[in-house]
Formats: sequence, C-alpha cells, structure tokens
Amino acid sequence: MQKDLGNYRKTYDKSELIESNIGDNPMELFQKWFYETEASEGIDEPNAMTISTIGLDGFPKSRVVLLKKYTYEGFIFYTNYESEKGKAIAHNPNVCLSFFWPNMERQVIIKGKAEKISKNLSDGYFESRPDGSKLGAIVSNQSSVIASREVLESKLKALEAAYASKEILRPDFWGGFIVKPVSIEFWQGRPNRLHDRIRYSLEELDWKIDRLAP
Repeated sequence: MQKDLGNYRKTYDKSELIESNIGDNPMELFQKWFYETEASEGIDEPNAMTISTIGLDGFPKSRVVLLKKYTYEGFIFYTNYESEKGKAIAHNPNVCLSFFWPNMERQVIIKGKAEKISKNLSDGYFESRPDGSKLGAIVSNQSSVIASREVLESKLKALEAAYASKEILRPDFWGGFIVKPVSIEFWQGRPNRLHDRIRYSLEELDWKIDRLAP
C-alpha cells in the first residue's frame, strides 16, 4: 500500500514575523499569538499542544494534551503522575511542547524542563473540574492494559455510586506539571517556503533572540 503526497501544496502568506515587531520576552509574544488564534475562531482547542518525552524504553513519544495555564514562569498541564508520560518525565524531565495553529500558519516549539506544581495548585484545579472528569481521573490507571471498555465503565459506575454523597478529592497520583522553557521558537509560514523562524534561548536570566534559516 502506498500513496504519493508529493503534489500536496499550500502557499503561506497570512503574516510575517519580523524582529522589529517582537519584544524581549517570548511569553509576551506567545500570549499575543494565543489571543490572535482564539479570536480567529478557526481552531476548536487552541490550547491543544503536543508534548514529547523520552520514555523508559529510550524511545521518544509524542501525544496531545491540553494547556491549562501559562505564566512568565512556564506552561502548566495536568495528568496522571503514574502514566507512561508521568513516569517518563520523572525519569527525564527534558521535554518538548509544540503548538500548531494551521489557520494562522503558525507553530510554537518549546524546549524545557518539567516539574510538578505544588499540591495546593493541583487541588485547586481538580476542584474546578466537573464530577465526571474527577471520577474519570480516579478510575483510570492511565497507560495500563485493560481487558475491555466494559471493565472501565463498570468501575466508573461503582465509583459514581460510592461518591454519590461525598466530596471527590484529588488522588495523590494525579496533578500538574509546569514546563519551564529554556528555548521557544516561533514559526510563521511565508511564501516560497522561506518561513520566518525566531528562537528565544534562555541565557542565565536573559533571552537571546536569533533568526533561524527556514
């Protein structure tokens, strides 16, 4: 089986990324791009991002998760700490995040170190979730092999009955990570594949700005 995709073509001409129009801090540019993507209404989940980790088997693995908060310090998402992803981060905290916003012809690629956020911050976010999502986090032994979908749904029904009149508290194995960036690259599609690539690299307390060849 094969399919030749060589004829797929797209012209990139929606915007440009010029040094004179950016600031000294990449988080401010990220916020500007994020707001513009939200306002464009062309993407259902602009906070969807790919996180790549190095697994315990030595292989890289990428999957899509949802960004839940960003600050000058970094990017926060939530997961099961005992999942394949969580174990990979515990073993090697060096990760890569990437956002792809095709309607804006933009990508953002972030290299950084992931670390657990404080328990009270994880508690606060968990409390804000719908009860179904809370129970889903508890019932799923994430990344483990299960016999069937029915087993999972049966466990969920049992938990729903058990917590019918109880407060649902965050389990210790579930919480947030913050990825503190050391490098953030902004990619803007341009005509003739001469794309704009601006990289911010953290050097001690300051950000160095470089333009990369497309």
